[in-house]
Amino acid sequence: MKRLLAVVMALSLVAGGCSASAAGGPVVVLASWTGEEERAFRQVLDAFKADTGIDYLYEGTRAVDQVLASDVQRGTPPDVAVLPNAGVLAKYQKSGDLLPLDEDLSAAVTRSFSPQWVTLQQIGTEKLYAVAVKADLKSLIWYNPARMAGVRPTTFAGLREYSAGLTAAGGTPWCVGMGAPPASGWPGTDWIEDIMLHSAGPDKYRQWASGGLEWTSPEVEQAWLDWGSVLEPAAIRGGTAAALLTDFGDAGKPMFTDPPGCALEHQASFIMSRYQNFKRPDGTFPKPGTDFDFLTFPGRDVSEVAADLAGMFQDTPGARKLIEFLASEKAQRIWPSIPRANAFSANRKLGLDVYPDPVSRRVADTITTASALCFDASDLMPATMTGAFHRAVLEYLSNRDRLEILLRQLEDVRKSIQPGEWLKIHCGQ
Repeated sequence: MKRLLAVVMALSLVAGGCSASAAGGPVVVLASWTGEEERAFRQVLDAFKADTGIDYLYEGTRAVDQVLASDVQRGTPPDVAVLPNAGVLAKYQKSGDLLPLDEDLSAAVTRSFSPQWVTLQQIGTEKLYAVAVKADLKSLIWYNPARMAGVRPTTFAGLREYSAGLTAAGGTPWCVGMGAPPASGWPGTDWIEDIMLHSAGPDKYRQWASGGLEWTSPEVEQAWLDWGSVLEPAAIRGGTAAALLTDFGDAGKPMFTDPPGCALEHQASFIMSRYQNFKRPDGTFPKPGTDFDFLTFPGRDVSEVAADLAGMFQDTPGARKLIEFLASEKAQRIWPSIPRANAFSANRKLGLDVYPDPVSRRVADTITTASALCFDASDLMPATMTGAFHRAVLEYLSNRDRLEILLRQLEDVRKSIQPGEWLKIHCGQ
């Protein structure tokens, strides 16, 4: 119904291909957020309306890329679309449908974001194309501080040693869930990416993400072997079968049971919301800093990040005003201030006081001040490659002996993809 309303209003307000906002109507906004996330984003849009007097039409859909592609093909794109990763947005930049930000809008973004984030928002070009509406830090390992007895591994070898020691003592180190239909396996690709980034370094990581490094290369193979050496079947809660069947959002819940079912989880910062909404038998909820905290992924001083990026698809006064507002401190402060929303801003002007707990403040500080940041590699790869990567992760967990075959199959997929399909997105350093 919302989509029909948007189309009807657009048709009633537009002539000759102009958008509704060009005719003085509302700004049409497309994004992937529904449910609680939509309600949070509407608070941002309501503040925009209060500030500017410009109304908005919002459509939230989990099929945001498919809907946008259809709108673009029909010649009726939204004014602004917020896409869940840089790879999807860059596809529209390459086709010419995503519009670059002009000098004034670029200046607004540059004032608000660190040089690292400015580079990321250029999505591999020399122009700015996007604003990070919210961001996530991926290079994290979560744990219950009351149950780790002061142990804080700072190297990958130390992490492996801690995991093996806990297993030998009869414990279960890792909470693992690969379930995420239709993209099951992505929590495993995050593992491989973090190991690649922190061991081989940003240059090799960027080369791999952009199709320039073979899957059978020593660096990539070692990343898989390192992952397997930490996530041995006995180290996974419920074993391999449970990991394959458990939903990623539920995997960490056993950290908070008594006795705990597992001790550690590798997951992005958004998981804080899941943790804090897990109701224990006594009616309480886990608290950041008391019941959970994080270790930064061991290795090089670099972090993997993800972001929901807003881009302009119609050059209208309303669209320009919205992009400028989304980059502002006022807009960026709204979502993180919502209790248990656990949204994070990449805006460097946003004070850490907006975050309600010390764990969130540490996440936000890393996002805004880290010296080197790289986007999630699988988000940047062509869809065929990403899908093959997801499936290979699941197969590898099922049978570690197939690694050589799986890497050759992934390399065959890489070779089958045309060079122009790969994205040359740089890390922010």
